[in-house]
Amino acid sequence: MKIKKYAAIDIGSNGVRLLISNVIIKKGKKPVFRKSALVRVPIRLGADTFETGQISKMNTERMCKAMQAFELLMQVHGVEEHRACATSAMREANNGQEVVNHIAQKTGIQIEIIDGKTEAAIIAATDLYELINGKKNYLYVDVGGGSTEFTFFSHGKSVASKSFKMGTVRALDSKKEFTKAWKKAKKWIQSHTKTYSDCTIIGSGGNINKIFKLSGTKEGKPLDLSYLKGQYRILKKISYEERVRVMGLNPDRADVIIPALKIYIAATEWAKSDKIMVPKIGLSDGIIKMLYTEKNKLN
Repeated sequence: MKIKKYAAIDIGSNGVRLLISNVIIKKGKKPVFRKSALVRVPIRLGADTFETGQISKMNTERMCKAMQAFELLMQVHGVEEHRACATSAMREANNGQEVVNHIAQKTGIQIEIIDGKTEAAIIAATDLYELINGKKNYLYVDVGGGSTEFTFFSHGKSVASKSFKMGTVRALDSKKEFTKAWKKAKKWIQSHTKTYSDCTIIGSGGNINKIFKLSGTKEGKPLDLSYLKGQYRILKKISYEERVRVMGLNPDRADVIIPALKIYIAATEWAKSDKIMVPKIGLSDGIIKMLYTEKNKLN
C-alpha cells in the first residue's frame, strides 16, 4: 500500500480554499481519497470584480498572505503535488493575470485562471459519476460566488453543460447582470428538460452543503424542494445578525446563502423536479482526482 498527499487550491468569488487529501493506493484496488485537512479563507474577490472590474490592492495582498500560508501548510503536511485554480472573479477581473503574476513572484504558487467549461469538467472528475444511475437523467447544479454551472447527464454521460453569471456574490453586487443571466439560465434549463425529462437534481457548493448539514438529513438522502423553500422563507425573514448569532452561519455565508437557495429552488422547479441530492463534492475534490489521474498516466 502507498499513500500520496495531494493538495488543491480553489480560488472562488466568495472564498479561497486549500484541500489536502491522502490518496491511498493498493494494487488491484481503486484509489481511496481521504480528506486530511481543509482550510477556508473568507477573501471575497467577487466584491472587487463585480463592483469595480478589478481585484483591489488590499485583496491582492491578502491573497499573497493566504498563498504563503497555504505553501507552508503543504510543506508541513508533506504534499507531493498541488494545483491552484481561480474561477469567475479572477477571470473577469481586468487585472486578473497581473494579480496571478504578482502572487507567483511573491509565493511561488502558480495559479491557473480557468473558464466555466474547464470548471465543470474538473467537478465532473469527482465521485459524481458514481452517483449517477445510467438509466436516469440528472441536472447537476454547482452554485459559486460568481457563476453557476449546470450540467445535464443522461444514460451515464454528460450531454450538455453551461456556465451562467448568476453567482451569489454577483447577486449582491451586480443585480442587473445577475437578472440577465437568470433569464438565460431558465430558458436553457427548460429547453433541455423537454429532451431530458424526470431529472434528479444534484447540488454542490458551500451553501447547499450548509443547508444539508442544518437539515439533519441522513447522508445519501435527498432534500425536498418544500424544505428548501421553507428554509428560504425563514432566512429571508430574519436579519443578517440573527443568521450569524442564532443560526451559527459564518459572516461571509450569512448573506450569500439566500441568493444561493433562490438559485437551487429555481433550478429544481425549472427542471420540474422536487428533490435535490447533496453529495458534498466540489472543485477542490475534482482537482485532487485530476491530479492523481494525470500523475498516474505519466507513471
